[in-house]
Amino acid sequence: MNSWAVPDGRHKLVLGMVHLAPLPGTPFHQPHTFSEILDTAVASARALCDGGADGCLIQTVDRVYSVADESDPARTVAMGLIARAVVEATGGAFRVGVQMMRNATRASLAVAQVAGGDYVRAGALVGQTLTAHGMVRPDPLEVMSYRRSIDAESVGIVADIDSLHFTWHGGEKTTAEVARAARTVGADAVSLSHPDERRTLHMIASVREAVPHLPIILAGHTNHGNAARLLAAADGAFVGTCLESEGWGGKVDIDLVRRYVDIVREAER
Repeated sequence: MNSWAVPDGRHKLVLGMVHLAPLPGTPFHQPHTFSEILDTAVASARALCDGGADGCLIQTVDRVYSVADESDPARTVAMGLIARAVVEATGGAFRVGVQMMRNATRASLAVAQVAGGDYVRAGALVGQTLTAHGMVRPDPLEVMSYRRSIDAESVGIVADIDSLHFTWHGGEKTTAEVARAARTVGADAVSLSHPDERRTLHMIASVREAVPHLPIILAGHTNHGNAARLLAAADGAFVGTCLESEGWGGKVDIDLVRRYVDIVREAER
């Protein structure tokens, strides 16, 4: 069974964000800070794990990105060391994901496979999307061929289909159509979100109708106030700012994690 299957449709995946400061091999990395970045990532992942979350997504953060599916070697090595440290610190039941922004999906797959991660998140897998750094043009054939070549087919791929990171360029396809296309090329789950809660629920309903068994992960915009309502419709959520003590990019606060998880679990009963 694919690791993203939701057997009973009840347990909702809470996947906390572990945001990394700029890594070696990127223009805004601060020299001699890698050890601190690694330690902070492990501490945040431990807070998520001990707070009851199902997993985390380790995501690179920088001020400028390549739009190509590529990653500087130093950056890839750094991410691999961090991912492995997080895997070792959290244990086998905790799902560890990798996302090397903006869309270095092959490098993310390599890191997840070698470091023992469970999944990657692709900012774009099908179509193309216009970003502040240029047009992102994914190559799903290349991604899936590479995934097979390194025997990483057990590493799940969560594809953004309508979110902060992806909007179908040209606007002629609905969210449901993009979900179907992502599933066709090999996505194991899709992620979507919108600041407007009603619009998010509408997108979820449309994807459910078009691709009934495809897991849907919320790509953001959840918090302690709306988690129960949104996760009643979705299969899981990437959760960031509301779990970080100092806002976006801050350390994960275990008490905020526990409160969020308690709200979700109570709603599942």
